[in-house]
Amino acid sequence: MNIRNIILACFLLIVVNAKAQDQSFLIDKVVAKVGSEFILLSEVEDQYAYSITQDASLDENIKCEILDGLIAQKLIIYQAKLDSVDVSDQEVEGQLTLRFENILRQMNGDEEFFRDYYGASVVEMKERYRDDQKQQILAERMQMKLINSVTITPDEVQKFYDAIPKDSLPFLDSEVELGELVIKPQVNEKQKKIAQEKLERIREKIVSGEKTIEELALKYSMDPGSGARGGDLGFAKRGSYVPEFEATVFGLKKDELSDVIETEYGFHIIKMLERRGNSVRARHILIKPDITETDNQNARDLLDSVRTLIQVDSISFEAAVKKYSDKKAESYNNNGRIKNRATGNNFFRTEELEYDEYIEIIDMEPSDVTSVLEGKDFVGERQYRILQLQSITEPHQANLKQDYSKISQFAKEGKKSEYFSSWIEEKLKETFIELNPIYKYCDNLKQYVKSSKKM
Repeated sequence: MNIRNIILACFLLIVVNAKAQDQSFLIDKVVAKVGSEFILLSEVEDQYAYSITQDASLDENIKCEILDGLIAQKLIIYQAKLDSVDVSDQEVEGQLTLRFENILRQMNGDEEFFRDYYGASVVEMKERYRDDQKQQILAERMQMKLINSVTITPDEVQKFYDAIPKDSLPFLDSEVELGELVIKPQVNEKQKKIAQEKLERIREKIVSGEKTIEELALKYSMDPGSGARGGDLGFAKRGSYVPEFEATVFGLKKDELSDVIETEYGFHIIKMLERRGNSVRARHILIKPDITETDNQNARDLLDSVRTLIQVDSISFEAAVKKYSDKKAESYNNNGRIKNRATGNNFFRTEELEYDEYIEIIDMEPSDVTSVLEGKDFVGERQYRILQLQSITEPHQANLKQDYSKISQFAKEGKKSEYFSSWIEEKLKETFIELNPIYKYCDNLKQYVKSSKKM
């Protein structure tokens, strides 16, 4: 079996186009057995149909690679069940909800368009994919259980580095490490009162029967996700919402409308639609208080004063982050250090920085802090921040002294890959695998073809 394909299959379960998935109702036949797990003809054909939409030059020989990957997936799932790896119904529901909410968001929340496109409602599609989702979580959990046990020693890092031909060591661009301290404008009490009173008037229209919560959510709700769906939040389990919202929504009876409540996002009214086990489905309307220019200026002034304290060494940058920075900022729990999402570490090539960040730090020395920068967070709300240049490297050839953490990570990933490959090979020898003779043309899988019996 091709180890490269096994690893790819194990680390990325293929997401097949839902249109192709509908074919499974027409062609459903077991074509392979892996332990107690089965591979259906429909699974192979669905993935083949999806593959040729991505690359029209592919021929039917690609089915051998697809089967290679499916056998690896089923092998991991089989072993996960033998090892009693557990996946709860709540986890599966949560992942399905996230998956289809993301699809709906791309469709601007239009459930009718969703139904037309997929030929089924969101609820029906979730049920259709429930077993697939559970198997995916099982496989991922088994993989993590295996590779998380892998550690790397300094001697192994040194051996890994020494084994790289010196003329093959990569030349690394200039990189920087940055810290940030983020402050968001705080709403004043006057604007809070205006927002609350507005929502009270909206609630009165619902209670009187003048309008429905769905109609008013479409018109007034400031929640960009649910507002376009008439306030419908879909099903969610406990732990999905902020405490004030969760306490209210789980305390409502079917069709009951809440009083106006306040959370960190603004003011809400909530209507319970239905319960399903430990999950609830509700509608809500969100009204956010306006941030005034005075609120913005207060945030800028506070951040500027904190910057001054750092510059005169009255407080360290890390201590200032813990005391003043927005606790929801991703960097807060990393002592202010900004993580590079593309690499997972704290280093950025200078060309990866935003233009305003680059201009601010280009002439700075390590430990210097920038002036106050204005920007927006991931949901588009205004925020202010200062950056600290924590380290900078000149362009250089990779070496252990400057790049130990990176080389160590490469060495560890290589060790994980080798360990996982060995585990797969061992389990392939131990596990009963049988393949339908229709795939006897697959040279990479011929050892599994059983021509003596029909499947």
